[in-house]
Amino acid sequence: MSKDPLSALRARIRQGRGLEPADLVIKGAQVLDVATLGLIAGDIAVAGDTIVGVGATYEGRETVDAKGLVAVPGFVDAHLHVESSLVTPFEFERCVLPHGVTTAVCDPHEIANVLGVEGIGYFLDAAARMAMDLKVNLSSCVPATPFETAGASLAAADLVPFKGHPAVIGLAEFMNFPGVLSCDPAALEKLALFADGHVDGHAPLLSGRDLNAYVAAGIRTEHEATTLEESREKLQRGMTVLIREGSVSKDLDALVPLITPETSAFLAFCTDDRNPLDIAEEGHLDYMVRRAIEKGAPARHVYRVASYGGANAFGLRDRGVLAPGRRADIVLVEDLARCDVRMVFASGRRVGPGLFEGRAEPPPVGLQSVRRAPVDAALFADDGAGEAPVIGVVPGRIITGHLKRRLPDPEVNRVAVVERHGRAGTIGLGHVLGFALKRGAIASSVGHDSHNVTVVGADPASMAAAVNRVIAMQGGFAVAENEAILAELPLPLAGLMSLDPFERVREDLLHLRRAARSLGCPLPEPFLQVAFLPLPVIPHLKITDQGLFDVDRFAFVDGKG
Repeated sequence: MSKDPLSALRARIRQGRGLEPADLVIKGAQVLDVATLGLIAGDIAVAGDTIVGVGATYEGRETVDAKGLVAVPGFVDAHLHVESSLVTPFEFERCVLPHGVTTAVCDPHEIANVLGVEGIGYFLDAAARMAMDLKVNLSSCVPATPFETAGASLAAADLVPFKGHPAVIGLAEFMNFPGVLSCDPAALEKLALFADGHVDGHAPLLSGRDLNAYVAAGIRTEHEATTLEESREKLQRGMTVLIREGSVSKDLDALVPLITPETSAFLAFCTDDRNPLDIAEEGHLDYMVRRAIEKGAPARHVYRVASYGGANAFGLRDRGVLAPGRRADIVLVEDLARCDVRMVFASGRRVGPGLFEGRAEPPPVGLQSVRRAPVDAALFADDGAGEAPVIGVVPGRIITGHLKRRLPDPEVNRVAVVERHGRAGTIGLGHVLGFALKRGAIASSVGHDSHNVTVVGADPASMAAAVNRVIAMQGGFAVAENEAILAELPLPLAGLMSLDPFERVREDLLHLRRAARSLGCPLPEPFLQVAFLPLPVIPHLKITDQGLFDVDRFAFVDGKG
């Protein structure tokens, strides 16, 4: 039952003093204090959604026996795209909240590139109805560059109506770092608009004076640092480094040595892009905690990174620590090193099936966002011969190589990006090394960041069949061999998300993975690797619907490389 502010305040004080029973008492657990990194004996008392007592004995209207467990603060995923989970926000929270993720900072960049303000509105509507706390950073780069065709374009004025929303905490990853450095007027207008708030960074390999200038523009975090040297320089420049471990971008192992007593308060964890299959097989932030500890990081500092680091980076002063006056986001684990989550409380509510029942989901949007007629196989004919530029895929990384290969080469596949928003009708063609398809093709309407249809294949007929199936499904993944569809996953919500439960999506992803492997593809996550081929803000060679793009020169590659 809701209380007026004065009554709620009075209840917190009285319950904290033990003058009346707390609404909830968790008994028997040791409490990890991420400030001193000590363990506190005693109960945790909760009034409503707020912790009111730690380290003392309390009576409660509801009591939970946590004997033998350790209580740690709820985990904060400091940067992610819910769309990359391939499910709706409500299914996303049902998937990850049991893993201890009580706060997620999302950038609805993917849906915004397809639907514009309608997509951002959908996420804000969902955030207001969710059990976990989904914070939203407003998408700063829609489109990310002028070198691709997106479904929408957002100027600073388009973001103004959302700025005061309670779920909005700032401006999302500023990928157009060349625009910042060149003082592009549109980039500066957005930065000035959010000068009094938070601005997320996105500047892979940026260093030296250019990094100084980028940070001086008010940009505070970085999740694209992939080496210790790069990470340390960005820490020294005052940025919070978000250590990432997604389904494709796997930087945790390389950056574990960064987690030390001196740096742990200036680091956070993020997943960026992680799908339900990896979450089922490995976990979410709980997996990152386990892995970091296994690799030698000091366990209690790892938990500081997983909770306080993210909360502090975004100015969320009401969480990240298990202490009076903070949100009752509590994770109970049996063993700190294993991070084996046994119970989760989100704002004082125990996470279980009942927490997710009866929620009114916002209606889906963008159900007719693929505006492309079927394509003909002749579009993908490959008559290339001689030396040509080739995209080099590195498993587990979104950075790609800018290679040269003499064609034809049996190890090199054809790649194409088909514009799907009904704006330009363009098709970019190129070659890619790393998928090793001996036959068939795989296609996806998830293609960061403009989300056209990207296809990799060994022959034109299979490429056309895969693309046309994606078009017919109004978005999704497809594996084809000649004219046969071997596996598929419909993603009709903006061509990015399924309307099915995450369990069904997980099963479909397994079928897709097996089908891709049957064609010879060795990549652990072939569809997410496809999705990052058209991202022209990540070095070194990419492809958009307008052609091959040299990210280092920020210019298109001519036909001869």
